[in-house]
Amino acid sequence: MQQQLKNLPQRALDKQAENKKFFAKLKKRPPKNLDYLMQELHEEEFEHTDCLQCANCCKTTGPLFTDADIARIAKHLRLKSSDFIEQYLRIDEDNDYVLQQVPCAFLGSDNYCSVYPVRPKACREFPHTNRKKFHKIAHLTLKNVAICPAAFNIVEEMKKRIP
Repeated sequence: MQQQLKNLPQRALDKQAENKKFFAKLKKRPPKNLDYLMQELHEEEFEHTDCLQCANCCKTTGPLFTDADIARIAKHLRLKSSDFIEQYLRIDEDNDYVLQQVPCAFLGSDNYCSVYPVRPKACREFPHTNRKKFHKIAHLTLKNVAICPAAFNIVEEMKKRIP
C-alpha cells in the first residue's frame, strides 16, 4: 500500500489531461444511468479496498467542518463548540472551518478515527464517488484521484465503461 500511495500523485498527474477531457465530455453529455453506474463502481471498488490500510485522506488533507459537524463533534468530546474550534480548527481563505494541521488530530497510529461515529459530513462522504450528479463534482474528483487510490481506480473503470 505504501508504494501505491507513493506513486499515486504521479499516476494522477500522468492521467490529468486525459481525465480533464473525460470529465468535460461527461459534463456536457452525462449518461442517463450515471448515478446508477457510479453507485455500482463505488460498491465494487470498496468490496476490496480497505480504508484502514490507507487513510491517506486523513494524513494529507482535511475536511471542511460545517456548524453541525462542529456542534456534534464538540458534544462528543465534551467540549464547548468554541473550545473545539480553538483547539482543532482554523478559518481558511474561503472562510470555511478546516483543520489547523494535517494529519488529522483524530487519526490514530492504527488508522482508526477517534471521532468516527460523529466524523464530519465531508469525511463520511469521501471520496464522493457515489454521489448523485457525479459529473458536477469533476473538479473535486480530479483532486481526489491524487489522494485516494479507490477514487483513482473508480475513475479508471469509469473511462472503460462510459464510451
